[in-house]
Amino acid sequence: MTTMANTISSFLKYEEDEFSYSRDDITVISGQNLAAGAVLGQITASGKYTAYNTAGADGSQNAAGVLTAAVNASAADTAGVAIVRHAVLSKDGLVWGASVTTTGHKDTAYAALKALGVISRTAV
Repeated sequence: MTTMANTISSFLKYEEDEFSYSRDDITVISGQNLAAGAVLGQITASGKYTAYNTAGADGSQNAAGVLTAAVNASAADTAGVAIVRHAVLSKDGLVWGASVTTTGHKDTAYAALKALGVISRTAV
């Protein structure tokens, strides 16, 4: 059985299209290989993005966006695009890092995203 890779239509259900308002160009920090739909945290000191990390103490513990397409930054910082404002997402299509092990961790991320205007819903 072949597993299909996550695509933007797996999680993005609405965004403000005019001038790509919902999206920002970002930099994914080296050492990350992230799938489309990955929930991101932003490292405060550098402004770069990484997988949302519930155990982080560098800013990555705060959900700050969702990656629109896969980014392999295994060897070096790599450009990407994230949904960071005014959007509706399907919870079913989001991709979580290894530190997200409980419903509470996800609920904290959903609340942080909601504060940015990024709404996560169960059925969309």
